[in-house]
Amino acid sequence: QVQLVESGGGLVQAGGSLRLSCAASGRTLSRYPMGWFRQAPGKEREFVAGISRTGDSTYYVDSVKGRFTISRDNAKNMMYLQMNSLKPEDTAVYYCAADARRGFGITMRESDYDYWGQGTQVTVAS
Repeated sequence: QVQLVESGGGLVQAGGSLRLSCAASGRTLSRYPMGWFRQAPGKEREFVAGISRTGDSTYYVDSVKGRFTISRDNAKNMMYLQMNSLKPEDTAVYYCAADARRGFGITMRESDYDYWGQGTQVTVAS
């Protein structure tokens, strides 16, 4: 079992920055590809960014490319999402997730992720 806990959310003005953190416990994070998802009010949860087990590969949804950066520190069992140039449409609950079954590559499919955090709210004011 893996327990994931997100932190770092909050209220920020448009154009501002936030850094989300995802802390893992239970098993070493280095075994799993990881991802960030978000869910805005009234919308389905969507993939935002993914990172391979070693961190050498990343993938972003088009709407955040060039603004968000996903990273991980396996020694600390942590994953991060640096969010710059935030827009009101980035407002959502952000979740980190671990792909335990596949263990390779990066997947955008929500159903491929086995472990989820409880989410952290990000609100971007215009």
